[in-house]
Amino acid sequence: MGGAVVDDAPPGVKAPDGGWGWAVLAGGFVITGFSYAFPKAVSVFFKELIREFDVGYSDTALISSILLAMLYGSGPLCSVLVNRFGCRPVMMVGGLFASLGMILASFATSIIHIYLCTGVITGLGLALNFQPSLIMLNRYFSEKRPLANGLAAAGSPVALCCLSPLGQVLQYHYGWRGGFLILGGLLLNCCACGALMRPLLPPKKAENLEESIPTEEKKIQPKKKLLDFSVFKDRGFIIYTLAASIMVLGLFVPPVFVVSYAKSLGYEDTKSALLLTILGFVDMFARPICGLIAGTKWVRPRTVYVLSFAMIFNGCTDLIGSQAKDYGGLVIFCIFFGISYGMVGALQFEVLMAVVGTEKFSSAIGLVLLVEAIAVLVGPPGAGRLLDYTNVYMYIFLLAGCEVTLSAIVLALGNFFCIKIKHGETEAKLEMAVNAAEKEGLNRGVEEEEDHDGEEEPKGKDNGKVCALKAGEEEITVMETGEKEEENTSI
Repeated sequence: MGGAVVDDAPPGVKAPDGGWGWAVLAGGFVITGFSYAFPKAVSVFFKELIREFDVGYSDTALISSILLAMLYGSGPLCSVLVNRFGCRPVMMVGGLFASLGMILASFATSIIHIYLCTGVITGLGLALNFQPSLIMLNRYFSEKRPLANGLAAAGSPVALCCLSPLGQVLQYHYGWRGGFLILGGLLLNCCACGALMRPLLPPKKAENLEESIPTEEKKIQPKKKLLDFSVFKDRGFIIYTLAASIMVLGLFVPPVFVVSYAKSLGYEDTKSALLLTILGFVDMFARPICGLIAGTKWVRPRTVYVLSFAMIFNGCTDLIGSQAKDYGGLVIFCIFFGISYGMVGALQFEVLMAVVGTEKFSSAIGLVLLVEAIAVLVGPPGAGRLLDYTNVYMYIFLLAGCEVTLSAIVLALGNFFCIKIKHGETEAKLEMAVNAAEKEGLNRGVEEEEDHDGEEEPKGKDNGKVCALKAGEEEITVMETGEKEEENTSI
């Protein structure tokens, strides 16, 4: 099962960029849908929960926050489990947890029970599915990875388009308890998706070579790390983590409160829930299109800046949408929010994969999600608390817009200066490499003259010697050849 893990990929295995990878993509599509759409879809039950348990907006918003916090905060745990047991078993166990939490929540007698069941247990189950699905996607796709990320991310809006109206129908016919019970059964599909995550196996030639290696040499090989903290030495990773944490403070606020916003304006429940469907429908097409564009030769090296643009677009949409006073204004807001939200969703993990590389991705994503979990616990509940004090939805949309815009500025400026510094370091190291290569060549020449006492050196010997230096993500090669000089001499 270790072959399924990014950090422990079998030698000689190349990302197939297709084949069974499309089945893995289909599983990732469903998992991403449940993971991201579920915290938003649960918001359609908030009004009934407020009546049932006599609580405020901030108390019900905490349900979505705990779900997201578990999805993010369980990152390191998921990394350790995946690196130890592989993706498939972790995902299947996670599917059982996700279903169990919703079933237990249907028997809740207080809001605390819902926090524990829906928030903690279901959130943990979704986390054990979400992160391994991304790791497997990164393992199966390389050249087509931006497109694969965009298609998998499209699962979120598709699920939102389905789960939001389904939640309204279930609440109308069976109440919130019956709705939770049925949704719990629906989450068992996560187990089926986990079964699709087949480990990549090494080719037969690689297996034969591995068997031919003496057992003594195999023992010398270092053990893999269950959680690699060396990613924090990468400035790009630190900048990405900081920007993503600020972004998460406001990114999920509008989808959580837009339905309640419409209800406060006097629109009926079904019509209000339609706003999430509109948002999800637009988001559904924005993600794969953005992934397709991000995979082009010109855009792919600049995905960090494209993500920054998407974040600014999203923040400005929140700021302008805060002035909506009727249903038409909220519809326009949901359309533009869906576009920007889809762009962010399609690019955020693609940028992380590009920053840290394939080997460290399983550890990097776990650590990033852990840091973001703190922001998730503060964002929507803080907005709900602000709403309880002011009863004005405009303020929470303004706050969310400012937070997302700030994160875009941090990412763009931080990345710009980081790249500038890295280029300076690369040039210095290149110069040092050339000097070192020249000195080595001179020393060798002196030693050979002393040893051979004028003897003619055989042609072709020591020609083509390579001195490689890796600085950042660039590999610089300095070659020493004497073929042309020898040809000139012979003539």
